[in-house]
Amino acid sequence: MVDRLANSEANTRRISIVENCFGAAGQPLTIPGRVLIGEGVLTKLCRKKPKARQFFLFNDILVYGNIVIQKKKYNKQHIIPLENVTIDSIQDEGDLRNGWLIKTPTKSFAVYAATATEKSEWMNHINKCVSDLLSKSGKTPSNEHAAVWVPDSEATVCMRCQKAKFTPVNRRHHCRKCGFVVCGPCSEKRFLLPSQSSKPVRICDFCYELLSTGEMTACQSTRSDSYNQSPKSSLNDVSDDDDDEDSSD
Repeated sequence: MVDRLANSEANTRRISIVENCFGAAGQPLTIPGRVLIGEGVLTKLCRKKPKARQFFLFNDILVYGNIVIQKKKYNKQHIIPLENVTIDSIQDEGDLRNGWLIKTPTKSFAVYAATATEKSEWMNHINKCVSDLLSKSGKTPSNEHAAVWVPDSEATVCMRCQKAKFTPVNRRHHCRKCGFVVCGPCSEKRFLLPSQSSKPVRICDFCYELLSTGEMTACQSTRSDSYNQSPKSSLNDVSDDDDDEDSSD
């Protein structure tokens, strides 16, 4: 079905509408063979609070952006190549339900659908697209992904030293390797993570030691394995560091 739609007039028109909704600030989305599979609003778990985002699933990329005017205008376009995507279901907890993780080498985050059926459909379609892409390219699934950041609301004290309390003066920071919320003194070091940035990024002392000794797997699992176990105290991304490229999302 995807191949049949690839060069159809209806598909070209749908993609053109998406391009127009993002305006001149968005990147062109129409290329030969690209098909718009589906679209919808998902709740993205950002650092400070969950936010509604418009998502578009194509057969080779996942695109999302901020909603300015529903179905008419979006901004801050993000494009994620599906070849690098892996997804994992998240257990329901409190008000956060019907969610899953979208994990890539450069950025990973949680999203939530309105219903269990919608979640199932999104996950099935994403997995099918990823599987088809890898099958055609002969590549293997990505085994590296960026950490999912712990929301600010889950940490009143530094998650490393367990002592420093966060205040308007003592700000929260995020380790780019494990995703933990940490204080300034526990995250003074920087380390080059090529998949995330071309320059060294902020990491906590714990991860710095692991990375320096080559124990990267242990550092990565610190956050990934504990995601479903971390408390969801409230429905309460990144404004702690001036160098963060996604400070408003």
